[in-house]
Amino acid sequence: MTIEIATFAAGCFWGTEHIYNKHFKNIQTRVGYTGGRGENPKYELVKTGVTQHAEACEIRFNPEEISYESLVEFFYKMHDPTTIDAQGPDIGSQYRSAIFYHNEEQKRIAEQVTARVQQEHYQGKSIVTEIAPASAFFDAEEYHQFYLERNPNGYAVSNHLHAFQTYY
Repeated sequence: MTIEIATFAAGCFWGTEHIYNKHFKNIQTRVGYTGGRGENPKYELVKTGVTQHAEACEIRFNPEEISYESLVEFFYKMHDPTTIDAQGPDIGSQYRSAIFYHNEEQKRIAEQVTARVQQEHYQGKSIVTEIAPASAFFDAEEYHQFYLERNPNGYAVSNHLHAFQTYY
């Protein structure tokens, strides 16, 4: 069995991980930091924005069961890709919209899906999603992993008022 990796940043990684796990079965996820400077960053520093790392979700999947294209399409449905460095009340480069591709085929698919979504759903607003090569992925602290599964009122507890929804 071949396992591939997809990496997405779509705002707070708690929600990104949670919503992917609710929608797709047979995937493995972990949240962490990628796309910035410095090794082994910690949340207390990432949240300031100085590292330029994004809060991201790494997804391991079997391409015979789930296509990379379907993961990218879902990425665009579950967050607003037209906001620069922000999702809801979360503001900063760590909350940017980004697709970190792991090979040229993923890059091609990400670019194609992005162009299609732009044309079909966001005429008049530009998609600002960064499409960049994957770099080192650093696991977030253990308490961030599957946070919303363990803390169903997690956003309310942390004063986040996220409402993940279909944007198109």
